[in-house]
Amino acid sequence: MPRPTRLLLALRRELSILGDPERARGAQAYMKSAMPFHGVGAVPLRAVCRELFASLALPDAAAFRREVLGVFRGAAFREELYAAVELARLKRAAPWRDLAFLPVCEEMVVAGAWWDVVDAVSSHLLGELLRKEPDAMRREMLAWARCDDLWKRRSAILCQLGLGERTDVPLLHSCLEPSLASKEFFLRKAIGWALRQHARTDPDGVRRYVARNADRLSALSRREATKHLG
Repeated sequence: MPRPTRLLLALRRELSILGDPERARGAQAYMKSAMPFHGVGAVPLRAVCRELFASLALPDAAAFRREVLGVFRGAAFREELYAAVELARLKRAAPWRDLAFLPVCEEMVVAGAWWDVVDAVSSHLLGELLRKEPDAMRREMLAWARCDDLWKRRSAILCQLGLGERTDVPLLHSCLEPSLASKEFFLRKAIGWALRQHARTDPDGVRRYVARNADRLSALSRREATKHLG
């Protein structure tokens, strides 16, 4: 494990003060995580992040990427991974979240390797990149959707969760396609979730997709996709 950065040490100190050992044990068991927890909830975690990130010097994109990866790679508790995602989403760093930032997202997905980290990266960071760089990101997400890494495939499926009416429907369907026959729970669940979210703005389109692929979608994916369609 790399030597902790100054920012990571500050985060760890504040989170350890707020930590609840009983909550930490429960969270670790619930998440089936080998990595321990401090036992800090989402709201106080974000408050700590806001306070520490407010004074963080970020002179350029390279410094931003370096700080994000410093926290992520040095994390010894799972909330520190969450803090890395919070830092990656920092509002004032938005201009630096471009295609050069994609390898950072990829590392967080592959090394995070569990839904708590992967889903936040997918729905927020990858979705933002897709809006900014649609052509390049379309190619990347299609490649991720077909690759051997479970979590990159899930990320490709979920990357448009927040796009609503701006969803690239052909891209969505193309990212679902390679995983339709998978028996992997996390892919089946992601397929249903992506379709359910898309149904908020295009219910008829989702109904048609589910009907057209009724014999290919798992029962879990169908159930999730149609949960709010009546």
